[in-house]
Amino acid sequence: MKASETLRREGETLDAFFRGRIRLLQKKKGYRFSVDAPLLADFVRTREDDEILDLGAGNGVVSLLLSLKPFRHITALEVQEDLANLARRNVLLNGLEARIEVVRHDLRDWDPGRAFDLVICNPPYVRRTGGFLSRLAERSVARHEVLCTLDDVLRQTAQWLKHGGRACYVFPEKRRADFARAAVPFGFRIRRFRHVAARAAEPPNLFLVELGLGGGEPEIMPPLVLFEPAGGYTEEAEAIFAGRP
Repeated sequence: MKASETLRREGETLDAFFRGRIRLLQKKKGYRFSVDAPLLADFVRTREDDEILDLGAGNGVVSLLLSLKPFRHITALEVQEDLANLARRNVLLNGLEARIEVVRHDLRDWDPGRAFDLVICNPPYVRRTGGFLSRLAERSVARHEVLCTLDDVLRQTAQWLKHGGRACYVFPEKRRADFARAAVPFGFRIRRFRHVAARAAEPPNLFLVELGLGGGEPEIMPPLVLFEPAGGYTEEAEAIFAGRP
């Protein structure tokens, strides 16, 4: 019996990404990742000896997509029990249990007992009081600041980041001022920044950012454009979704 058949549960889909190199179990109803996950995984620059922390790992998608890059180990932290269990099965499905560990815990009171070279996170985009909560609690926790806020994420990142470490995020452009305000008290400075727009003629709707605890001039990357004017992905977007090195 194939591993996918033993690990898959009723109500889940089995999807392939990066031209079949990564397989992912997702719930038909509940949290399903969107385009921001591969965008963040592509933006992150890793090193051979990196100890990485994936905050709010969900079903483990960003950690799995990062597995094609060099690093020593990833700790994927997820508060929701069902999603943490799903992430563990996804790690097994891809044979990555030696490189990725899934931990079920609330980031607000977790004590890893060590620091990390790189922290990555796709934080909840919507303020607790902004927008309508989904009837599915799993989606609400992933999308809204229900169990943690942006301030919580940045506070814990600063606490767990090694001296000279990096932290990478994807976040909505409309909340960039909130992000900048939240980062200041913890001494973060921008190291790299990139806007993401659906089309070249449209304003950006997301941004990708790498923060560090120190100075230096930031690297402002050219905007990432996802679609051609006539439709279809741009050449760079196609390369990202194919899992470029």
